Amino acid sequence: MGILEVKGVNKRFGGLQALGDVNLSVAENTCHAIIGPNGAGKSTLLNCLVGKLIPDSGSVMFDGQSVLGRKPHEINQMGISRVFQTPEIFADLTVLENVMIPCFAARDGAFRMHAYETVEAEADIRDMAMTMLEDVNMAHKAEEHAGSMSRGDKRRLEMAMCLVQKPKLLLLDEPTAGMARADTNNTIELLKSIRDRRTITMCIIEHDMNVVFSLAERITVLAQGTPLVEDVPDKIKGHPKVREAYLGEAQV
Repeated sequence: MGILEVKGVNKRFGGLQALGDVNLSVAENTCHAIIGPNGAGKSTLLNCLVGKLIPDSGSVMFDGQSVLGRKPHEINQMGISRVFQTPEIFADLTVLENVMIPCFAARDGAFRMHAYETVEAEADIRDMAMTMLEDVNMAHKAEEHAGSMSRGDKRRLEMAMCLVQKPKLLLLDEPTAGMARADTNNTIELLKSIRDRRTITMCIIEHDMNVVFSLAERITVLAQGTPLVEDVPDKIKGHPKVREAYLGEAQV
């Protein structure tokens, strides 16, 4: 049994069957990719994984607990963090301040800035945030204005904001979308480094096949809301059903 188990998930939007009897098992400490053409149901499935959408039927279990109907801060407390298609950062704050925010206790369902109890407490949080920035090679930009950075650096900052919470599962929703090739390659190397140095499970949705085949140990292909095939990357590349539904004859 995987750390993430999806069983018999169905979701309709009016007359549209977005997900049809989806089953998915993600093994602990692996990187599992979900791919498919536009409209295949990838984002709908991801939203079910974080409790944002409740399926019409089926279950989503993480580490033995259901995620369905839970609030975002409860999902975080379970050990799930999400990287969005567009980096979600606090543009008006410095890089360091962005990473310090998740270090605060969650209260009333939202992270709140509040007075430090002691000077030592403030120093501890700053040290924790700086250590994380060093981990993602951004310590030299700690005092920079977050809103002025490139998309690649904003993505790296968002990763730091997620990782400082020490998640068990990191969900990545097209983490290289809109990036130049250099930033995409840097993101691939960052994710490889995270995977190699941390005890963490990753589940990634991505259109860039270079990213998928560079990172994933298993791949699930969706077509029209239904899993078409799941296998290791080498077998996915040449699978005739996958080529027909999604990859075509493109080089990957």
